[in-house]
Amino acid sequence: MKNRLHKLTLLGLAISGLAIGASFAALDADASTTMTISNLKDITRTEYVKKATKGWTYNIDTTKATFTSWGKKTHYLKNYPNTTWVATKSAVITPAGKGSGLYYFVTNGHGDVSGWIWSGYLKAKGTAVTPSVPSSPASNSFDKVYETAKKYIGTPYVYGGTTPAGFDCSGYTQYVYKHSIKQNLARTAQAQYNSTEKVATADTQKGDLVYFGTSKNNITHVGINIGNGNMIDAQNYGVIIEKINAPWWNKVGYSRPTNLVQ
Repeated sequence: MKNRLHKLTLLGLAISGLAIGASFAALDADASTTMTISNLKDITRTEYVKKATKGWTYNIDTTKATFTSWGKKTHYLKNYPNTTWVATKSAVITPAGKGSGLYYFVTNGHGDVSGWIWSGYLKAKGTAVTPSVPSSPASNSFDKVYETAKKYIGTPYVYGGTTPAGFDCSGYTQYVYKHSIKQNLARTAQAQYNSTEKVATADTQKGDLVYFGTSKNNITHVGINIGNGNMIDAQNYGVIIEKINAPWWNKVGYSRPTNLVQ
């Protein structure tokens, strides 16, 4: 009975987690609820281009910890089809009772157009994937990847997050591989799946990436296989270790970003 109750509790948490995950999206520009600003900081100048035709920039007063109105929309991405946007600041904005969103302060190349925009509307300019060639057994080991990955257990989930201030699933895998063995991964879960070598379930190793979604063309989540049927990933409850074959995940397959010494 105790095991059965434990499984039901986990399933309930999973269902509520899926509901929470649905709220992580572009924040409602017309919302009148209170928005909280956190993790405001300067970041390394990074170039982005538009990811979609939709998306507006806003003039947000970041000298205050909260605000209740987004004010007037300033610039529409659709009107800047070939613009390179330079991000110099980031902040996490959280509407009361909803999920957080990662925002960037961006400026165009001429310096005459700027504003805050949701990170999900942008993609890194010229993102490329480094060929999967390990530099040496000592530097490309699963132990190094796992050592880095474990450091961030408990880090909160932030939609669009790519830093220890908050990760989304692919931002976490990208960060772990970059800061453990200097292996570059694409930014999104779908792009990571598309750009890495696929591995059959029977041939998987520790350090392989495991993907979830409805099909190989609709990858919505990614984690790092750590063996014994477990993975470490960034999900609604933050960075955790959990079962790969949990009932709330629909596994699509595995890929190998690089050959790791086991």
